[in-house]
Amino acid sequence: MENAKICQSCEMTMTAPEHFGTNADGSKNEEYCCYCWENGQFADWCKDMTLEEMVENNIKFVIEFGKAKTEDEARTMLRESTPKLRRWAGV
Repeated sequence: MENAKICQSCEMTMTAPEHFGTNADGSKNEEYCCYCWENGQFADWCKDMTLEEMVENNIKFVIEFGKAKTEDEARTMLRESTPKLRRWAGV
């Protein structure tokens, strides 16, 4: 997916306008997806999450989208990639 953006909180691939979060002024946010970013802030479901909680939350999606076959494989992948995202870097 050339030119696809990745949510800098959860790693969701954002390929369509509706995938992007919204800023406080209603404009699209280019860094965070519609699930993580609403009205200029992190959504209630994830605003207080730790890095490890985000990893555990996303295991099912990594498997669902065929990027890993097992929970352990998905967890290993996510523990490598998620800390590199803008939201989690330096945490």
